[in-house]
Amino acid sequence: MHVNGKSYTAVWMEGSSVMMIEQNLLPFQFQIYEARTHQDVCHAIKTMITRGAGCIGVAAGFGMAQAFMEAPKNNFSSYIEKAKADIEATRPTARDLFAATHRVFEAGKISVQQALNESNAILSEYVEAGRKIGEFGAKLIQSGYRIETHCNAGWLGLVEWGSALSPIYTAQNQGKEVFVWVDETRPRSQGARLTAWELHNEKVPHKIVPDNAGAYLMSHGMVDMMIVGADRIAANGDAANKIGTLEKAIVAQKYHIPFYVAAPRSTFDHNCATGNDIPIEERTENEVLFQTGIDKHQQMHEILVCSPESTAFNPAFDVTPHELITGIITEDGILSYR
Repeated sequence: MHVNGKSYTAVWMEGSSVMMIEQNLLPFQFQIYEARTHQDVCHAIKTMITRGAGCIGVAAGFGMAQAFMEAPKNNFSSYIEKAKADIEATRPTARDLFAATHRVFEAGKISVQQALNESNAILSEYVEAGRKIGEFGAKLIQSGYRIETHCNAGWLGLVEWGSALSPIYTAQNQGKEVFVWVDETRPRSQGARLTAWELHNEKVPHKIVPDNAGAYLMSHGMVDMMIVGADRIAANGDAANKIGTLEKAIVAQKYHIPFYVAAPRSTFDHNCATGNDIPIEERTENEVLFQTGIDKHQQMHEILVCSPESTAFNPAFDVTPHELITGIITEDGILSYR
């Protein structure tokens, strides 16, 4: 995808450094973060400098490859095993993270070069998966459709093309008219800040709406379908995604609106029988209590937006049961678990 006329993927490797778009600064500033070590990658994933299932997977794979490059000869195995554990501890819900670290860890047992080759293969696979998800998903979109989405599952979340946004980009490239309702996605506002920024760059018509406006839109016939991403999908088709997704799925069923999940096969976890087995990350309450924005001088600030004496609960994900999901759009086609 393009920013200021230049083509980017959201995460890539240059030499021994992992480069990634600093998503915490978007849409106000566009900067590249350089992770020189696997610990820098851990910091980037944990603090959401990079985020989204695919980008977390790619970054984790590159971080694992970095660990093989860094490991001292006299303490090689224990260094690698600790690095793997540290990377996997950053975002416990994201299945793609574990899949990538495992692949590169196994490849690195052959050689450091093989670890690098595997990490680059993971990147290439995500790019192709996003493209194919777009092709399959675009077949579901008719010209004139109004599509609601939640959180960001565009190219900033899946390296290039994206998952939930890929069908929208593909449909537009095919000449279809599409319009997107962008859920703001509190508490970190990935929809308002990231999805809206992407859609603006790609000239896709859209409007940002409050998270609690979904029922209003659907009840007034203003939504034709909903597409979201996923961070982990259980064997029975239950899907974990950004908190608030479950509410939208329930409302979509009430008003007979197709509700689709878009995700690559690396997001499926067959060791999780149902969504009840998916670990749900709880993040710091400060994400709820504080918000970041810019003032009239374009300076970024963090401000308290809640009662100063109150505390907050901040689960990062919820699980949508498979019976509420019309279909899961993958690089292999559209699956149904109903």
